[in-house]
Amino acid sequence: MKVWQIALDMTETLYRVTADWPKAEQYGLVSQVRRAAVSVPANIAEGAGRRTPGEFGHFIGIARGSLAELETLLIIARRLAYIEEPSFRAIMDDLFELGRMTTGLLKSISDRR
Repeated sequence: MKVWQIALDMTETLYRVTADWPKAEQYGLVSQVRRAAVSVPANIAEGAGRRTPGEFGHFIGIARGSLAELETLLIIARRLAYIEEPSFRAIMDDLFELGRMTTGLLKSISDRR
């Protein structure tokens, strides 16, 4: 699935970006961003492996929640100057695109019910 691949790419990017954040944030913001990022492709994959459209939709909903969490965490990181504006904008664009894609996926799953 394309949405899964884009989520994987975003996760890789976030791992690389957070590697440069202050060491004091290793068990704070860095850990939270990485966990939320990993949650997106993991929940898409888990949902795709389920038996019913309802179960799939449930996991897509969890992935969407993780995208919202990531948005908030990245805004905090930007406000703390842990991430430069160009990187922040590019990642936010990817988050919004993933949000649109997961919304479309949810609609298509609902149409199958």
